[in-house]
Amino acid sequence: MKITLDTRFNGVTLREAVADLRAHDLACSVSADVVDTKVSIFSDCVERGFTPLRSEIMAAYYVAERDATAEAFDRGLITEGELISRQAELKRRVLT
Repeated sequence: MKITLDTRFNGVTLREAVADLRAHDLACSVSADVVDTKVSIFSDCVERGFTPLRSEIMAAYYVAERDATAEAFDRGLITEGELISRQAELKRRVLT
């Protein structure tokens, strides 16, 4: 299933949902790379047969775990080896 702006979720197209968010000044304010990663994971999950809601949850989970691991490394709480290991494990759990 290819996700397009005309794909319907719960009776609303993505195009309509985005227009509604913009009308209420709720446009996305996160960086493009985070959005790109989340969209990629969301699409992968949908293609694997997960429901849109589950796909959204999985994508959000992946981004949150990835960012928490990177922050732990930046703060010196984990080693580079642990960072690489955790990132690989996260990718294995979510993306394969």
